Amino acid sequence: MAAVQFVRKLSATSKPSKVNEAAFQQAVEQIAAVAGVLLGSLVTSAPAKDREAETAKSRARAVQRFGSTPS
Repeated sequence: MAAVQFVRKLSATSKPSKVNEAAFQQAVEQIAAVAGVLLGSLVTSAPAKDREAETAKSRARAVQRFGSTPS
């Protein structure tokens, strides 16, 4: 989806004409492939975050800030 949005922004059009549809779709596919290569090659030394722990910390901050839990 991000590749489609990027190509839309770059081409300054939200929907290509019939003549340009193939080029538009090819650009989307190529950008998605390159983005996949980039994401697959990134390395981090940080441990993965525990979503449940992060949610609990967020709720605790909300209680401290607003005095109640968010809905």
